Amino acid sequence: MSTTGEVIRCRAAVAWEPGKPLSVEEVEVAPPKAHEVRIKVVATAVSSTDWAFLYKPGIETRVQPFPFILGCEAAGVVESVGPGVIKFLPGDRVIPLFLPQFGECDQCCSTKHNVCKKNWENREIGVLADGTSRISYNGQQIYQFMGISAFSQYTVVSDISLAKIRDDAPFDKVCLLGYAVSTGYSAARYTAKVKRGSLCAVIGLGAVGLAAIMGCKAAGATRIIGVDINSCKHEKAKELGATDVVNPNDHRESIQEVLHEMTNGGVDYAVVCVRKADDMTAALESTREGCGTCVITKGTETAMTIGVNDLLMGRTLKGAYFGGWKSVDCVPLLVEDYMNKKLKLDEFVTGNLSLYQINEALQLSKNEKSIRTVISLW
Repeated sequence: MSTTGEVIRCRAAVAWEPGKPLSVEEVEVAPPKAHEVRIKVVATAVSSTDWAFLYKPGIETRVQPFPFILGCEAAGVVESVGPGVIKFLPGDRVIPLFLPQFGECDQCCSTKHNVCKKNWENREIGVLADGTSRISYNGQQIYQFMGISAFSQYTVVSDISLAKIRDDAPFDKVCLLGYAVSTGYSAARYTAKVKRGSLCAVIGLGAVGLAAIMGCKAAGATRIIGVDINSCKHEKAKELGATDVVNPNDHRESIQEVLHEMTNGGVDYAVVCVRKADDMTAALESTREGCGTCVITKGTETAMTIGVNDLLMGRTLKGAYFGGWKSVDCVPLLVEDYMNKKLKLDEFVTGNLSLYQINEALQLSKNEKSIRTVISLW
């Protein structure tokens, strides 16, 4: 029976207040409005970002209101489309995206960057283009997270925040391309522009960092040094392409000094995949004078102090939002790479749980050995 134009009742994990476990509720998901698409979410991955927005509200949820539904890495099927949608049809397999690609604004038309600001302010406060959410509970509006809210069996997203993918792509794997893997992989390949034969360091070996290691390897780096204080992550880093791994706690010297000694002068490229400002500064200083490039993939929790002399000596510092690639254009290409065995995703999945186990999955996201837990919503 068709659900087009109807309100759909489904299960979703709702965050009612900061610091409290999610509650699985029956919510109502309204039909899509103009330039919106309603999606049946099949699989979603749980990240440390989800955990942070719930349990670190002083830092992460400066504008995100409660109650809301988390989840920004997902894959599913188009259930219905709103007026004006021309690129998607019911039945299409899709990956929702936290970074839109409008295609017509000055930012999208630029070849220099990927930061589309279409409906940016509304997304930041948990609503869609018209200033409201499509999800509610007993008449109360439930705000959406990063324009997505994937911890719901159905959700509604903007048609400029959606990538169509091939029909045989497995939902429980390609959902990871909605954020972390795309960010790290693209930061190395597109923003850093790692060259063949170069020396690289990746600081932080979570999902973003592990993907950055894959990006360095795909670009032909000769030596890739993974850096993390959690030694449990070192073996996975080697599996994905790291030639060396370093735990800063094992050394008296600073990590930049260690890397300079290991590489006889510093690395050509450093990709930073942690939020600590001190680590970002150390990464910049670990690059080679005259030509070193440091790429930052995450925002800082505290103010970062940049040494002007580090830049004066010829180093380059860059930021990479979603890795620097255009979201709608690049995600289908990464799906193709995965399907053609050029990109690894299976190795990132360390567990599979149901929606009713969502709080367990959130805690696993902070576990030393966990990379991504994938939630099946059906």
